[in-house]
Amino acid sequence: MKVALHGATGRMGLTIARLCHAAEDLQIVGAIAADGDPQLGRDLGELAGMGALGVETTADVAAGLLGADVVIDFSAAPAVAGLAALAAHQQVALVSGTTNLGPTTERALDRAAERVAVLWAPNTSLGVQVLAELVRDAVAKLGAGYDVEIVELHHRRKTDAPSGTAKRLAQAARAARPELLDRYAREGDTGARKDDELGVFGVRGGDVVGDHTVYLLGPGERLELSHRATSRELFAHGALRAARFLLDKPPGRYTISDVLGSG
Repeated sequence: MKVALHGATGRMGLTIARLCHAAEDLQIVGAIAADGDPQLGRDLGELAGMGALGVETTADVAAGLLGADVVIDFSAAPAVAGLAALAAHQQVALVSGTTNLGPTTERALDRAAERVAVLWAPNTSLGVQVLAELVRDAVAKLGAGYDVEIVELHHRRKTDAPSGTAKRLAQAARAARPELLDRYAREGDTGARKDDELGVFGVRGGDVVGDHTVYLLGPGERLELSHRATSRELFAHGALRAARFLLDKPPGRYTISDVLGSG
């Protein structure tokens, strides 16, 4: 399978590059970075510490997609809509783990999915998908007598809050209890907690890859469902499994749930 990387010079891009290089069934054919990136023109393999691959980083998205079966995107939200349009035009399947997308970008992904297979996930970890399924089932079974709160912890350089994964977990809770409303802060005399609150809180510091805990707090007991990432490789492994899944799939929107066969 021939792979192009969008956001190739970022931490995730370089991690995926190293895993692709080690896999016998994968070949990197394109490396795309943002215009103005100081690493433009350099060999991706050298940037990833693997030696020259013969693939230079470029800001030309169309050129970077040439010959690819699938493009894996970990970039910045404003860049995703343009990538989706070009991937659809050039018949390249798209896997994206870029978070904090707005409605315009979501519509761009929907349009691309009319022509190619598209998988977007706020977290490409397979374990996080299983956690979301557990959260949905637990909230449904415990019912309205249990309060739901989500706490996420990330490194100090993360720019968005709450994390896309925390939003995904909140969505899983709302699938079981649609009346729940997200609450992102508490300060001062807020009054007693309302039954329909769903607290979603972000903590930032150090070099934490990503921790997420969903608390279900009831009378006399609490349940804590947690996922802790210890290496960015787990997101890269998930993205590559998603890319392999999309190969030869018909146009449409897909999810990590589809990859795991959980519907």
